[in-house]
Amino acid sequence: MDTAVNRPEFLLVADAVAREKSIERDDVLEAMEQAIQKAGRAKYGHEKDIRAVIDRKNGEVRLTRWTEIVETVENEDTQIPYAISKKFAPEKNIGDFIVDPLPPIDFNRIAAQTAKQVIVQRVREFERAKQFNEFKDRVGEIINGVVKRTEYGNLMVDLGRAEALLRRDECIPREQLKNGDRVRAFIYDVREEQRGPQIFLSRTHPGFLAKLFAQEVPEIYDGIIEIKAVSRDPGSRAKMAVISRDSSIDPVGACVGMRGSRVQAVVAELQGEKIDIIPWSPNVATFVVNALAPAEVSKVVMDEDAGRVEVVVPDTQLSLAIGRRGQNVRLASQLTRWDIDILTEAEESERRQEEFRRKTGLFVEALDVDDMIAGLLVQEGFESIEDLVATPVDEIGTIEGFDETIAAELQRRADNFLTRQASEQEEKRVELGVADEIAAIEALSAKDLITLGEKGVKTLDDLADLAGDELVEMLGADVMSEEQANEIIMAARAHWFEGEGGDAG
Repeated sequence: MDTAVNRPEFLLVADAVAREKSIERDDVLEAMEQAIQKAGRAKYGHEKDIRAVIDRKNGEVRLTRWTEIVETVENEDTQIPYAISKKFAPEKNIGDFIVDPLPPIDFNRIAAQTAKQVIVQRVREFERAKQFNEFKDRVGEIINGVVKRTEYGNLMVDLGRAEALLRRDECIPREQLKNGDRVRAFIYDVREEQRGPQIFLSRTHPGFLAKLFAQEVPEIYDGIIEIKAVSRDPGSRAKMAVISRDSSIDPVGACVGMRGSRVQAVVAELQGEKIDIIPWSPNVATFVVNALAPAEVSKVVMDEDAGRVEVVVPDTQLSLAIGRRGQNVRLASQLTRWDIDILTEAEESERRQEEFRRKTGLFVEALDVDDMIAGLLVQEGFESIEDLVATPVDEIGTIEGFDETIAAELQRRADNFLTRQASEQEEKRVELGVADEIAAIEALSAKDLITLGEKGVKTLDDLADLAGDELVEMLGADVMSEEQANEIIMAARAHWFEGEGGDAG
């Protein structure tokens, strides 16, 4: 009996579907094979290993049952013992398959409907995979589309061969887009999800502004000018930092264009968003000053450990530096990736005087000297009593109005103060009941130990039970980072593991 049947119409259908859906002919034929396979299993048993193959040249359909030769049978429907297989397939070994041809299936209405559903489902899967592969490498590009429909305020955008989502919060505020409108947007993500690949668009992303400038400014497209950073308050204002690889080309002027033609084209696309184009600088202080334009800056003080920059501006420039609702300083902070604090010259002067008074008072109390001597020490840059002890006597003696005798006496008094302070702190630590094992942790100062004791952390186990952020909160972020806190806690937990080792012994 002939177990194969020629179905040339399968090839015609596969060709038509492949052309219509822009997918591979082989993928369509593979979907058909799976449909025939499913129908075969419905007829001969769902547990059987039934396989179908369509000849790619003449459309011949062959249906076969596959049985694996094994030593010990675990599934009677798909396996056969080696001892039995030797009787009718002596040439085959364990791990081989016995392939039995099956009669062709006569598709009735239900079988045909099932097969059609399988084919449609598989073709849809191939379409989605093709769509995902096409767009996953286009993240970061600008694409044109037409608004197709609105779902809960979000826009579905027709891209031609795919559909994308432009969420309400990714649209420029007060922008009214309706069905049929053409729209340009930035592809910021492509994800595989249950319902197929999802393409996410944005008109508020900083990358959208950067790409618009790349389209308008040939020097950016050619790589002569580089956009280093962008910050946006969508629909209102943006800042963009640029640098030129060619010293003869002004990066800001090139982006603005003749009579502002280039920047105006971008502004029009962004619904009138004002754009400040500033020169980028590798020097953080210079970059921060540029970023705060149009405000003028008098002074910049950086705290690299905290990632903060303190900016002093003339009193008349304060509102300009901060901007409406803090917009200017917020955008400058996002652009530079530094936290920016703005002070007026009057505020900075007052704070400096307060700091001077505080430090002077510290030296007056600790060293039992008058305001003049304490003030001289502060003016020379001494921040603490420890600084005074660590500085050589001859160096202190070079301060105007001092000599080595005065310097030695100041150091003696500083030494006595620190000794007395350490003794008082040790008494306080013992009084609070903070264990010696905690005091042995070098990273914790005497002041830290007292703070922990006052907060109820008195034993190694108390300390070991804390999380890093809890320890930072107790001692203060200015005292230690979370990373340092985690190291201290791990050191406190070490005795747990030593105890386990000792018990085992």
